[in-house]
Amino acid sequence: MGEPACKPTVACLVITKNEERNIVDCLESAQWANELIVIDAESGDKTVELARACGANVFVRPWPGFGLQKNFGMAQTSADWILILDADERVTEELRGEVRGCIEGWRPGASVAYRIPRRNFFYGAWVRGGGVYPDYQVRLFRRGIAQYNDVAVHENLIVDGEIGTLVGHLDHYTERRIKDHFKKFGHYTTLAAQEKAKKVRTVGWSDLVFRPLVVWAKTYLLKQGYRDGVNGLIVCLFASMYTFVKYAKLWDTTRQDASHQDAR
Repeated sequence: MGEPACKPTVACLVITKNEERNIVDCLESAQWANELIVIDAESGDKTVELARACGANVFVRPWPGFGLQKNFGMAQTSADWILILDADERVTEELRGEVRGCIEGWRPGASVAYRIPRRNFFYGAWVRGGGVYPDYQVRLFRRGIAQYNDVAVHENLIVDGEIGTLVGHLDHYTERRIKDHFKKFGHYTTLAAQEKAKKVRTVGWSDLVFRPLVVWAKTYLLKQGYRDGVNGLIVCLFASMYTFVKYAKLWDTTRQDASHQDAR
């Protein structure tokens, strides 16, 4: 009889920056993985120490951007499959079992990557409406068939092959208090404005008035954010505010660029 086939391996990859509040719970939910890889962007808290205590192989390096940081992490793995996690995400038991069954039953010709539904918890409650569920994320893939693009925010995984869909959830414990929104708000709207500036050169009053209103109507009314009560209302209003601030920052940038051009 021949040697039994080796079971496929999976690496869990997390990028971090000052995530001491989240990293332990995240890595504990992924202890079943064959490798735990953390790429840390020079945290000033105990993230690195805690990650190593959880058994992770930690690499500390300067921040090059979301996509490039994840691509670096992917290059450090030796497993057959890679599962990408954010520090504030948790692998549920149902997802763990499904991932193991999926990769152990994989055959050539099957999907090489999988999108995973994500439950987003805002202020302690799972928000189902407003377009934030099922919030599919392509996070599981065979090593060597995918790379992230290099954009300022909301990077995308470019996959060479078919993408399947899993049923098990990731649980995402995002903004737990209102102040958590504002911690990310300034930074992310600046990055989004910078990315939008690559394609948009002018911003008018209609962008500042109607785009936020459209986002609010779409998330709160059409996508039924109202079904989640006060939690849903706040989430949808923040989505609208995000759009307004992004375009306001873009308007400010284009205004300053025009002033510099006129001064020459």
